[in-house]
Amino acid sequence: MPPALPKPPLPALPLSLASDPRQLLLPLVAAGSGVASARSIARSDRVFVNRDLRFSNIDWIGFDMDYTLAIYRQERMDALSVELTVERMVRRGYPTYLKNLSYDIRFPIRGLLVDKRYGHVLKMDRYKVVQRGYHGMRRLPNEEIAALYHDKRIRPHTPRYHWIDTLFALSEVTSFSAIVDAMEKRGERLDYDRLFGDVRASIDEAHAEGAVYAAVTSDMGAYIERELELARTLHKLRSAGKRLFLLTNSPFGYTDQVMTHLLADVMPEYPSWRHYFEFVICSAAKPRFFQEGRPLMERDGDVLRPVREKLERGKVYEGGNLEEFERLVGMRSSSVLYVGDHIYGDILRSKKESSWHTAMVIQEMDAEIAAYEACADDLGRQRSLDEARNKLEDELRFYQGRIKELSRASQSGEEEGERTRSKRALERVRGELRAITGEYDMLAERISQRFHPYWGPLLKEQNEMSSFGLQVDLYADIYTRRVSCLRAYSPQQYFHSPYDLMPHEL
Repeated sequence: MPPALPKPPLPALPLSLASDPRQLLLPLVAAGSGVASARSIARSDRVFVNRDLRFSNIDWIGFDMDYTLAIYRQERMDALSVELTVERMVRRGYPTYLKNLSYDIRFPIRGLLVDKRYGHVLKMDRYKVVQRGYHGMRRLPNEEIAALYHDKRIRPHTPRYHWIDTLFALSEVTSFSAIVDAMEKRGERLDYDRLFGDVRASIDEAHAEGAVYAAVTSDMGAYIERELELARTLHKLRSAGKRLFLLTNSPFGYTDQVMTHLLADVMPEYPSWRHYFEFVICSAAKPRFFQEGRPLMERDGDVLRPVREKLERGKVYEGGNLEEFERLVGMRSSSVLYVGDHIYGDILRSKKESSWHTAMVIQEMDAEIAAYEACADDLGRQRSLDEARNKLEDELRFYQGRIKELSRASQSGEEEGERTRSKRALERVRGELRAITGEYDMLAERISQRFHPYWGPLLKEQNEMSSFGLQVDLYADIYTRRVSCLRAYSPQQYFHSPYDLMPHEL
């Protein structure tokens, strides 16, 4: 008679995140795994590493301005953009009741996809699978998402879709979703493609008319943070022999006002903000700058002249292109680190079209790290449940196989008894799996809410990277929340990427 089948032991359920190797799926690791050492850099001020980078090999460091050196107060900027957009939408013939539009500035995040056919706003994982979405301010049920998006591969770069990859573009989603919600509640029939095009055109008009620039420059402190550590960071880099340049799409007039707000009178060694940089290039038209671009022009007051032989320190230039810039300056492409916020215009294009190294400023990392730390216990419990589920699924397969084996054998009383015990064990395992799945899903929703009330984590989607997180992983050598975070590191720092585990190594 075969022995009675023992119940396989269930795994222990430790809550510590530090023991789980799967935390290395993104460079943001071991969040909340313990109190940081007094000698370590606070997690919120760290530089996170996707690819090894030897700072000692970097001779040149270039900076974008908007959302990189200049950190905008996002809620103020978005509210301004929505108000200016609605004004121009009404001028275009949209209903006057939109002047009292109700909207939630918190609604959008970077990495969303607007489906202009159905008016939906979507979030995808790294494999372009839509995992959650909204129509107006109504969350789409999973069944509707599956019916629309899971049978055909999403093609985000076709005219049907619009990719939201910058902080500047968040107000487009806020305005679009709020207008869809308001007009459909009144029974209006909408052409979503046309509506979204009108929203974008209205925002572009506000910029072209100077309304956004005028509002920001009239009260710079209300819209742009002034962080004294920025000047000290640039000074430290220059003192270590790094040569700095500014490469921005903003026109010189606006650049001059913003950079004066950020750097004027911070350090006596620098009479003006321009003294921090070897070269200043405005109106660069990135990403075209990294592809074909325009000739580089020297600004002399209101006059622009073609550059002849070389660039001169202290002068301002406009336009330009990558090849010409590297030739005139005499830089080695691999000795450049470019710091920006725009995943396409700054990071992806510079990475694809040159050998420049890339650093991405992600100001949302403040909230992301705070959320990771706040839900450390839930994340630990969720990972433990995942381990328990794997063990139970092994047990499930064992009992299913055993029942089939006993069903094929000749039936004696003892074998029938064992078969009955196996069926009972199978039901027990299924019940435990249901309980684990229910708790896991509850924790997943609670964790998601701690990150963002609508979309969850910026860089993750369920157990995968989000589509935005994947782009950061692929194209940013390092990333951090502020340029000033570089000050905590040596100019000779060797930034080591974490060991990249594959599933069979877990």
